[in-house]
Amino acid sequence: MRSILNRRLIRSIPTTIVLLVIAIILTPRPVVPAQEDTSVITIFLVRHAEKVQDGSADPALTGEGRERAVALADLLEDAGITAIHSTDFIRTRDTVVPLAERLELPVSIYDPRNLAVTAELLKRLPGRHVVSGHSNTTPELVRLLGGDPGQPFVEAGENDRLYIVTLLPDGGVETVTLRFGERFRPE
Repeated sequence: MRSILNRRLIRSIPTTIVLLVIAIILTPRPVVPAQEDTSVITIFLVRHAEKVQDGSADPALTGEGRERAVALADLLEDAGITAIHSTDFIRTRDTVVPLAERLELPVSIYDPRNLAVTAELLKRLPGRHVVSGHSNTTPELVRLLGGDPGQPFVEAGENDRLYIVTLLPDGGVETVTLRFGERFRPE
């Protein structure tokens, strides 16, 4: 009797294994969303919004400038911004304050006289950054990041240019230039 049971058990092992493998294969697995590649760094760079022409060294934004700052916040509010940077001037800080307040992020200050250090820091900080600068510093920072700054700013009032510089894991750099808010029309 014992030998008959042993033979049946031995014959049923391959069938049991096959059924177990089929059960494992057919068992639904939870869908795991793909992880975003954290080695990609995206930097949004803007020149400060329109400033008051009062002759001071540190003018505030005009009404139009405040509207442009809100337009920037509207545009980037859902862009996954992780850090906001500005030079230490009223006009540059106030350009990013509406976005910083919406996202509850601090505005970190960088030195526009030391753009090479700022570029190296941005290259090492993962995430999505917004950088507010000036007509002379913003294109230079784009260049130091490896991007293409395009044509020089029209000093008289071109405040609608937005650079998007993407630093890729393979060392490549992509640059996209957009316009936001009311469009600048040179005379």
